[in-house]
Amino acid sequence: MRNASPTTTACPRKRESIFPSGALDARVRGHDVRDGMRAVARFASLIVAFALLGACATVAPPAHQDMSYAPTLPNEAAFERPAPDGAIYHDAQNLELFSDPRAHRIGDILTIELVENTQASKKASTKTSKTNKDDIATPTLFGKPTTIAGNPLSFGLSSDHAFNGDGESSQSNQLSGQITVTVAEKLPNGNLIVRGEKWLTINQGQELVRIAGIVRPQDIGQDNTVASTRVANANIAYTGRGSLADANTQGWLSKFFNSKFMPF
Repeated sequence: MRNASPTTTACPRKRESIFPSGALDARVRGHDVRDGMRAVARFASLIVAFALLGACATVAPPAHQDMSYAPTLPNEAAFERPAPDGAIYHDAQNLELFSDPRAHRIGDILTIELVENTQASKKASTKTSKTNKDDIATPTLFGKPTTIAGNPLSFGLSSDHAFNGDGESSQSNQLSGQITVTVAEKLPNGNLIVRGEKWLTINQGQELVRIAGIVRPQDIGQDNTVASTRVANANIAYTGRGSLADANTQGWLSKFFNSKFMPF
């Protein structure tokens, strides 16, 4: 009988890490440092985002969005010293001894009195009515009424239509104040094209007053002012922006429900 050879069970060896213990700890610490730096970067980005939002909420200084309303400077040729010719008076020297100092050249300043006051009303009423009635008696044949399955052939039609509409609309506008503009151009007939704007920044809102038009020199008063009702082809705008203007504006969803695209 053969002796069974003793079986030996091989114990699995403990797998050693390819990194020393010190290097592994350094690597873990490096991951922690990188995670901390990422967290700091996220926090800093949030701070920057909130700062940008705060900057958007504040009212920025007004800028000329339409450069055509920017102040018009006088012509440089009017300030050039004329060549000496022995005369004691030159038109370019601006010696106005017998005229009023009213705006009449390009770049001159003119004050416009805003006295706009308009009222409009409209009322319409429409009422229509129509009634129709037709009766056709049973036709007779050989003195007897014509029937189908015992039912007479007589029938009648009647209709009644009515419409009643009423509409009323009223509008009034009033604008008063002053705005000083500059002469942008002088026409061949002497009339002046004036343009200008005025920005008012109050707390968290801005108000813009803008006007452009044609002024006749004869309508300018002795104090260098003219009423806005005397400005031809007047383009007057009074708008605002900021927190108050946003609070007085409908949202996009309200605009949809109040628009003509709403089917109900």
